[in-house]
Amino acid sequence: MIERACVIGGGVIGSLFAGHLAQVVEVSVLTRRRVHADALNRDGLTITGRSDLHARLTAADDPDELPPFDLGIVSTKATGLDEAAATLAGRFPDATLMTTLNGLGAEEVVRAHGDWPLVSAVTFMSGTKHSDTEVEYILDTATWMGPYEETPLERVEEIGELVRSAGLEAEVLPDLRPAQWSKLIFNATVNAVAALTGLPHDPHFAAEELDDDLGHLVHDLVNEGKAVAAAAGIELHEDPWEMNVLATRRGSAHYPSMLEDVKARRPTEIDLITGSLVREAERHGVPVPLHTALLRLVKAKEASWSTTSETTRQPLEEA
Repeated sequence: MIERACVIGGGVIGSLFAGHLAQVVEVSVLTRRRVHADALNRDGLTITGRSDLHARLTAADDPDELPPFDLGIVSTKATGLDEAAATLAGRFPDATLMTTLNGLGAEEVVRAHGDWPLVSAVTFMSGTKHSDTEVEYILDTATWMGPYEETPLERVEEIGELVRSAGLEAEVLPDLRPAQWSKLIFNATVNAVAALTGLPHDPHFAAEELDDDLGHLVHDLVNEGKAVAAAAGIELHEDPWEMNVLATRRGSAHYPSMLEDVKARRPTEIDLITGSLVREAERHGVPVPLHTALLRLVKAKEASWSTTSETTRQPLEEA
């Protein structure tokens, strides 16, 4: 029985897990900032939108201040994953940890810091963070999860049942890789395009009626990713193009995490998402010029934020 859960990372996804799970089990949250932990301890966590919840929970920015837990849900940004996993090293030996990050390789990062049983997961939930203590639940789609290494499938099924009992969607799969790759191709495409165009994920991403519609580029990016998956021997769980089309028809535009990062001028998750797809393409000898271009452009955009010099325009001399 899972009686105590800890969410590592208090962003949108972590907050959605924490707020819902607190309705059925004891929940703690490991935050990056002390002020965030203090706010959660004082005010609790409010979930609005597709759920209407208020949760009381325990929060800390120091793992030594957390109570023991049975399930740890790792929901940090990719840029903070290694640091967060390192803080757990040598602690909570009886816990099972479940990674929920996009891209490939999160499990290996966590494994480098401990021998906990691991569960792989990717989630399609989304929301908007209004404050450290309030998150709006926008997209209520499923979290896909499966065993990693020797973790028994029965343990994953127990976690899936817990998540469903808390009011969230979950699907347990014996092998998560086909689902991971479907989400990887979808995210590498949608996140990078949104980051560079400034568009939320809206009907532009599926439009192909006119020659200059954005959907043509999105479709070509998806096809590049599908070619890599085929070379890796992966039979996709769902078609990423159809996932894209369906998402654009849900009625409300979604702001992908990379777009939010760009707007806030903070490092994106491009290395773990698009970067992992490009690295897999290189490993299997599959050309992915479009994804490579997006990777380099987003990295260049990040570099532009630290540029301090300004170009001074000199007035032209009159002839």
